Amino acid sequence: MSRLDISPGESLHYEYAAPGAAGKTFVFVNALTGNTGTWQHPSIGPRLRAAGYGTLAWNFRGQADTTFAPSTRLTPRLIVEDLKRVVDHIQPPRPVLVGLSIGGLFAAQGILAGIEASGLVLINTLRKPGARLQWINDAMVAMARAGGARLLMTANLPMLVNPDQLVAMRPAIMTGDAFAPMDPADGLMRLMEGSLETEWNFAYEKLRLPVLVMTGLHDRVFRVEKDVAELGARLPTRREMVFSDAGHLIPVERPEKFGQALLEFAAGL
Repeated sequence: MSRLDISPGESLHYEYAAPGAAGKTFVFVNALTGNTGTWQHPSIGPRLRAAGYGTLAWNFRGQADTTFAPSTRLTPRLIVEDLKRVVDHIQPPRPVLVGLSIGGLFAAQGILAGIEASGLVLINTLRKPGARLQWINDAMVAMARAGGARLLMTANLPMLVNPDQLVAMRPAIMTGDAFAPMDPADGLMRLMEGSLETEWNFAYEKLRLPVLVMTGLHDRVFRVEKDVAELGARLPTRREMVFSDAGHLIPVERPEKFGQALLEFAAGL
C-alpha cells in the first residue's frame, strides 16, 4: 500500500505490483462507490499477478485512505487528472485500463488525455446521455442526501445485481436501522455531487486500441441494450462479453469468470 502526495492535505492511495513475464499491467479504475478491494479478490488481482501480470489499483480522492481539502471539488475532470497523475508517477509497463461503471468512462477519457494503453476494458460503462440517465443520476444523489449509502443500496441493488448476490448482501444491508443522511463533507457524498458534471457524450471512435466491452444482463438500471450496441459499434476494435449471471458489479458478482476474461483479453493483445 502506498500514497501519492499531490499537495498539502491532498493524497491518493494506490497498490502496485510490477509485472513479471507477461509484461503488461492491469490498471483498475473504480466505480464511484468503489475502492481497491474490488480488484484484490483472489480470482482477480492475485490470479493476474500469479500469471505474470502487474496490477495497479488506486482510490479517487474522496474514497478510502485518501485525503482532500474541503475546498477541492471532486469532479470527473479531477478524477481523470488523478488517473493520469498516478500512471505518470508509476509508469506501469504496457498498461491495460479496466474501468467499472463510470470508471470505464474515466479510463477512456484518460486514454484520450495521453495515457498510452495497450487495451481497455469497459464494464457496464456504455450509456447515452438524456432524460433517463439524468433522472437516475439526480435520484442517486437525492437518496444519498436523504438516507445515505444504505438507502442507495436498499433501493437499487434489486435492479443492479444477480439474485445470488442479493441473498449474500441482504444481511449487511437490511439491518433495520433507520436511514441517515450522508454527511455533506463525506468523500462519497462529494464525489456523487461532483459526478453530476459527467459528460457522457464521448468520442468512442477515437479509441484506437483493442476494447473489451463487458455487460451484465441483471443490470436493469444502466444497461440499455440498444444504447450499448450503438455506442459499441463506434469502437474501431472491440470484443463484447455478456454475463447472463451477473449485473452491474461483474467483478464482485462473478470474480472467477471476470478474472479469466481479463487473462484471455490480455493474452490476445
